[in-house]
Amino acid sequence: MELNNIRVEKRPPLGFVTLDRPEVRNALNGETFVELSSAISELGSDNSVRVILLAGAGDRAFAAGADIRELAALTPEEGRAFALRGQSLLRAIEHLGKPVIACIHGFALGGGCELAMACTLRLAADDARLGQPEVKLGIVAGYGGTQRLPRLVGRGMGLKLLLTGAIIDAQEAFRIGLVDEVVPAARLMERAEALALEIAANAPLAVAETLHAVDEGIDLPLDLALLREAARFGHLCGSADMAEGVRAFLAKRAPVWGNE
Repeated sequence: MELNNIRVEKRPPLGFVTLDRPEVRNALNGETFVELSSAISELGSDNSVRVILLAGAGDRAFAAGADIRELAALTPEEGRAFALRGQSLLRAIEHLGKPVIACIHGFALGGGCELAMACTLRLAADDARLGQPEVKLGIVAGYGGTQRLPRLVGRGMGLKLLLTGAIIDAQEAFRIGLVDEVVPAARLMERAEALALEIAANAPLAVAETLHAVDEGIDLPLDLALLREAARFGHLCGSADMAEGVRAFLAKRAPVWGNE
């Protein structure tokens, strides 16, 4: 697929996806969603890529939300389809089976904030500004913001942000749990790559099963979630990577993972 709105780079074990519409603060239009969906699918199926970093081009924004020009023309039926399309992509990122790290600088508003929330981890530059200002346009967050934000920061704080449409800075986002780290803007990608490599050094099957266990279990009763965890633990006990991990530990050497 020809890419006009994003850039994709592979530097195994890392993959990089950059939203590349800096002239409109990387607003998420329909073409961007199509390209992003294709890129995420490709990187997800590439065994040489173990962690994906998602960033925005330019120095103004990670993603400043949906393209307002597209929003303005939507009928009710088109609006529902518009929201479902975005939700589908974000669910694909959420359940990819590989960590996706959002590298947030500048504005991450509306759909941009929702995109970041669907990622596994969120690193924010100290110049980041996040929020869900959809109510100021007469709509609700449609890409999962009404659901993920309260789950991340709690019902009260989530509702406060959703109902006021307030935009908060990086330190406040960190305080309430919306982002996981705040770093100087100049070091954002350096820190994100270091974190990604730390994760990528671990057994890929174990990383994937950890992601699945958390995603699956978080909405289940604890007893059932624990049973699912035990099943995944038992499954990995029969893997070649588990055997290699134990051998490497006993031999005091770095493991060589086979992803099997």
